Amino acid sequence: MLFGGLQLVFLGGSFYYLLAGLALVASAMRLWKADPMGSMVYGGLLVATLAWAFLESGTNLWALAPRILPLAVIGIWFLTPWLRNSLFDGNPPALFRSSVSRGVTAFVAVLVIGVFVADSGWDVTPLAPRSGVNTVNSATDWPSYGNTLGGSRYSPIDQINRGNVQDLEVAWTYRTGIGGSFKATPLQVGELLYVCAGGNVIIALDAESGELAWQFDPLVDPGHLDLVRYFTTACRGLAYYEAPPDYQGECQERIITATTDARMIAVDALTGERCIRFGDLGEINLTTNMGNDPLIFNFQTSPPGIVRGNAVVGGWVFDNQSVGEPSGVVRAFNAISGEFAWAWDMGRPGIHTEPLLGEVYTRGTPNVWSLFSVDEELGLIYAPTGNETPDYFGGYRMEASEEFASAVVAIDGETGAPRWSYQTVHHDLWDWDVPAQPVLIDLPGTDGEKVKAVLVPTKRSEVFVLNRETGEPIFDIQELPVSQEGGVPEDYVAPTQPFTMDMPNFREDLTEEKMWGITPLDQLYCRIEFRKMRYEGHFTVPGTDTILQFPGNAGGHNWGSVSVGQLNNIMVVNPMIVGNQLTLIPRDELPEGVQGNQLGTPYSHTTVQFRSPLGVPCNQPPYGVLAAIDLETRQLLWEKPIGLAKDIGPTIFGLDTKTFLPISVGTPQIGGTVTTAGGLIFSASTYDNTIRATDVLNGEELWSNPIPHQASSTPMSYMSASGKQTIVATIPVYNETNGPGAGFATLPADQEDPEGGYIIAYRLPD
Repeated sequence: MLFGGLQLVFLGGSFYYLLAGLALVASAMRLWKADPMGSMVYGGLLVATLAWAFLESGTNLWALAPRILPLAVIGIWFLTPWLRNSLFDGNPPALFRSSVSRGVTAFVAVLVIGVFVADSGWDVTPLAPRSGVNTVNSATDWPSYGNTLGGSRYSPIDQINRGNVQDLEVAWTYRTGIGGSFKATPLQVGELLYVCAGGNVIIALDAESGELAWQFDPLVDPGHLDLVRYFTTACRGLAYYEAPPDYQGECQERIITATTDARMIAVDALTGERCIRFGDLGEINLTTNMGNDPLIFNFQTSPPGIVRGNAVVGGWVFDNQSVGEPSGVVRAFNAISGEFAWAWDMGRPGIHTEPLLGEVYTRGTPNVWSLFSVDEELGLIYAPTGNETPDYFGGYRMEASEEFASAVVAIDGETGAPRWSYQTVHHDLWDWDVPAQPVLIDLPGTDGEKVKAVLVPTKRSEVFVLNRETGEPIFDIQELPVSQEGGVPEDYVAPTQPFTMDMPNFREDLTEEKMWGITPLDQLYCRIEFRKMRYEGHFTVPGTDTILQFPGNAGGHNWGSVSVGQLNNIMVVNPMIVGNQLTLIPRDELPEGVQGNQLGTPYSHTTVQFRSPLGVPCNQPPYGVLAAIDLETRQLLWEKPIGLAKDIGPTIFGLDTKTFLPISVGTPQIGGTVTTAGGLIFSASTYDNTIRATDVLNGEELWSNPIPHQASSTPMSYMSASGKQTIVATIPVYNETNGPGAGFATLPADQEDPEGGYIIAYRLPD
């Protein structure tokens, strides 16, 4: 601590660690000589630490813990009879007359009070009176990824409500028998529940009993699935399409999927048989006109969007490998015949046909890897876009890419022409693409009429609220100057960036005082690293020195998006609050024989989550929150950490440990939430392996149930044939973001658990 404290002081940081290190050395030297002064010095350190901890952290339990708990535990040693007898020649003073004992007692009292404060509650703002402009669809199915085509993630069923949710119990569990990633939110139409598992296998279950109705395996090449399992086995969802009443052919109802080996496939929703007249014997080759790249560079993980009778797909691109990666073209195919309908290729403005023979779609353009939303009445499909590759160097980007990157784009569902676009990051150098499905809602206007709105959640933790007919902001958004310092000479920095001015966000500027750790030593490490990095706030420019990017490249918000209650316009969010260390590396400084990434540019890069040597995020908790925002008043109704600390802990000698502490810490969540007419929020993607129901009005947890692992998906709800509201969650065989399956896992999941992923349904008892 002494050496690290000295280093921190030279970096302009706190003097505490240097002084504490000196005190510990002095105490140890006195104790070595059996001098009682050693215990007195230590007691003084305890008291001084207590004052310093309160000064920096207030009553924040998690901020106080690493500052005082380890020293308090060591202080207990000073209270042992054998040490006290050795220091005082067998005649020690009364226990609670010593400075150490008083200091330890004070520390324990602080911790008890801290636990009480941390878990005792949170501020709640009463909901303002509603304007009553919304009507609720009385449908009881869940026919689209977000229930509605607009992605509301809202169920109008209120059978399960605040008054009875505590009685919720497991109705049935289905094991898929399929390994790999399991990120899908199911669909439910009529008597069947549809979900896709690893390898794009489609499973249809009886929605009442959970028994298998049929299963379709598209036979994705196992070699392809093993390349990067975290992505190549991912299937986020399916699309359901019902043909017009005058259609007389096969597959009146069909399930359409886009696969990780770049095919679009249609099967009969009732039987699982291929729709033979769709494309070529039931499938379309999505590599057509894309160039001769390995499959791993471009494939589909999200379901098609359905608009005006067309199935629309974007694609996942293997980020940061090089310039000129496969095109981010958005393509539409007739949902009945599979015939090509249109393409939106940014590099060919005004041209919506397929490329001429021998040509390909414009390479390197921003892609749409996440989920579309649709307004069928307006005939628009809303596309959340990424960046032209690579993400962290933009000096060679095309003009067309600069216009549409990191944006939401409204595309005409019949022609493929862009109607409008709104960019959430200009000249994005941070991988802050738009990862979340846009959410379409109606808001009350000043004249009492409905205003058609689209919510755009971003990795920046901003939610932009736009008019979905025009793309104009509904709530105040301003272009504000951002840092221009520290970049590289071959690139430039946008002078301003858009900021929402009257909407809550969950991104605060970091300071040294907000660095964290399990112990004072790894907290000191994080403070030193913070001081060594360049950090100038939210838009710190990447350069050849290491910067702190906050939020990191996972967000903020991610593909779990947000949910919105249609009766009250309460938006529920669950953003992540973690940062990254990002460095650009000049290519001539790479080790000999190492190509690096971002090929075709002057710089490779490294980016890692900002963590201590014990694997703990360096910013203090929470790392994930659940919150509710009134969209009519733009007020934060409540905010709370979600997720207990019991299943997470430091990494020691390469082994993950658990704290077993049943205290709210707030864990990151990649999956989303579902809101119901019963006044409840259901979520299942916290690291503590728990599905929970929360009161949407005040944030109180009303029910929870353990699940095998952390979900990477969003729960859904429907009414079964017997009239039972059902909540369903899909659970992988490992924690995909915090465990052996995290990141680019290569261990096949079915070797860990041959029974595969879980589909768990919950209902009230009879």
